[in-house]
Amino acid sequence: MVARWLHARRGASSTGCLISLLVFVALLYYGVKIGGVYMRYYQLLDEMQSQARVAAALDDGTIRRRLQAAFQEIGVSENATTNLRIRRSLSPREIDIDTSYSEAVHLPLFNHTFEFHPRATEPL
Repeated sequence: MVARWLHARRGASSTGCLISLLVFVALLYYGVKIGGVYMRYYQLLDEMQSQARVAAALDDGTIRRRLQAAFQEIGVSENATTNLRIRRSLSPREIDIDTSYSEAVHLPLFNHTFEFHPRATEPL
């Protein structure tokens, strides 16, 4: 009786499970790659906001060096360092830190260049 049950079983349900698993793995792979791009952007933005908060006690050169080191540690492109701008205004007294950079993602069936323009503004 056990042998009869084993031979009568079809493989259709396991094929459906395999396809679902492959789709899940593909979505996970794409999500990790694209999510990493956004994770680096938010790390960069957080660092810029942190430097803007302490800007009253620091000169622009120190802020620039700290941000360049953070950009390198985070792993964003050199364009972020090149395009970095630090501006202080007197009326109202505030600091504005911004940059722009792009990051390309090359995946099977998906090639895209993401453009980012992080900006941090804080009162002095």
